Amino acid sequence: MINEHESIEQARDIMISAIAQSMVIYGVTPSVGRIYGVLYFSSEPLTLDEIKEQVAMSKGSVSNGIRELLETEMITKVWKKGDRKDHYIAEKDYLRNFITFFIKKIRQERSLIMKAAEQVEPTLIDIANHTTDQHVKDAANKDLALIKDSHKYFDWTLQLANAMESGEIFKYLPKTTEE
Repeated sequence: MINEHESIEQARDIMISAIAQSMVIYGVTPSVGRIYGVLYFSSEPLTLDEIKEQVAMSKGSVSNGIRELLETEMITKVWKKGDRKDHYIAEKDYLRNFITFFIKKIRQERSLIMKAAEQVEPTLIDIANHTTDQHVKDAANKDLALIKDSHKYFDWTLQLANAMESGEIFKYLPKTTEE
């Protein structure tokens, strides 16, 4: 018969698996999701070796996962008195994780597309202004219009990221709803 402690461990395993699977939706591997899940349910900061034991992964894979989670601010490295090893804790505020993650992704997307636009716009403008071929001129102008139109989207997403970062978004979408 399963004792209460084992029942709690089984419940945690189910939740850790669900967290790992849900993180795939956001482009995070299940193994990184499991690392986060283990830290989320841990009552104390854990070392790399302790995490490795719990997720049954290689130390290198755990180290890479830890690095990814640190970059997204889903976990934090903490100092533990009397121990030279690094310890890690999970950020347990799902809303904060969501906001931090999406702000980063919104800004990455914007940066990538805006750099590409800055690179190609001068060429398209030059072609549109100097070609004698009307079809080429129309194609260059069409592409320029599409790029210009995309700026509206990226301006909006930047406003969204800024509103999320400042907390202004909570004026319109409160963190909690009254029941």
